[in-house]
Amino acid sequence: MMDTVLITGGTGLIGRALTSLLLEKGYKVIVLSRKKMSSDHPQLRYASWDLGHKTLDTTALQEADHIIHLAGAGVADARWTSARKQEIVDSRVQSSQLLFDQLRQHPNKVRKVISASATGYYGPYTDHAFTENDPPATDFLGTTCKAWEDSVRQIETLGKKVIIFRTGIVLSLKGGALKEFHKPLKLGFATVMGSGDQFVSWIHLQDLVRLYFNAIVNDRLNGVYNAVAPHPVTNQELVTSLAHAAKGNSFITVHVPAFALKLALGEMSVEVLKSVKVSSAKIQQTGFQFSYPVVKEAVKQLIGASKA
Repeated sequence: MMDTVLITGGTGLIGRALTSLLLEKGYKVIVLSRKKMSSDHPQLRYASWDLGHKTLDTTALQEADHIIHLAGAGVADARWTSARKQEIVDSRVQSSQLLFDQLRQHPNKVRKVISASATGYYGPYTDHAFTENDPPATDFLGTTCKAWEDSVRQIETLGKKVIIFRTGIVLSLKGGALKEFHKPLKLGFATVMGSGDQFVSWIHLQDLVRLYFNAIVNDRLNGVYNAVAPHPVTNQELVTSLAHAAKGNSFITVHVPAFALKLALGEMSVEVLKSVKVSSAKIQQTGFQFSYPVVKEAVKQLIGASKA
């Protein structure tokens, strides 16, 4: 009998890819959703939860062997007004709190809770590759990630194993930053953000999904891991690698100046221009091997898959 995995945030980019992999491997999957949804797959069902009312389908919780917690309002989906920033924090912290409260109140067989976090936890430095032991930044994303992780970690007091992945920029043409960089390429423009010298710690969507699966099957994993490929690149390298894969040499590189990004994005421009180098050594030491350790191979595969 295969285990059952309960996923929050299962309708997003990562959640959909992870659901496909788990079903392929024979797992049962229950996706918690705020909307009523149905499934024709015999191993997949949807269950309801509501953060506002602090409710969750307890039968789904009682069936679960593992919980994968991906829920959270998209950081780059809207301008950072004070209301939006509050939503970014609350959607993460309150959803973790709801899971904790429900696990504490209802009998269950959950063994592991595997949660997303982000490399926004770290501050902006270029000469230092951040490890999991580094302190959080004191800016908006740093404090958000710290509060998010703390809210998940309390689940350990219930005797569950907690694994947290601080995720870099996820490379996929179905969503996220790369999809945005790909749009102007259709017109022949490779858009570099600011100077383009800022480091980007990234991971191919397939590798990220494999990491979550690895956390389910590998009982030695515990605590926090950086979910980033071994070779961070500059923003310019990322964009030009994508441009070469998509267009060969027929593109024009355009730098979007920092002041224009600040006008367009407001406070969120700080994140686009921030340089963050993050180390993948800890997860590699567990034996995990990346399918796409190098950005050129990652974007080549994505562009190839999109043309297929």
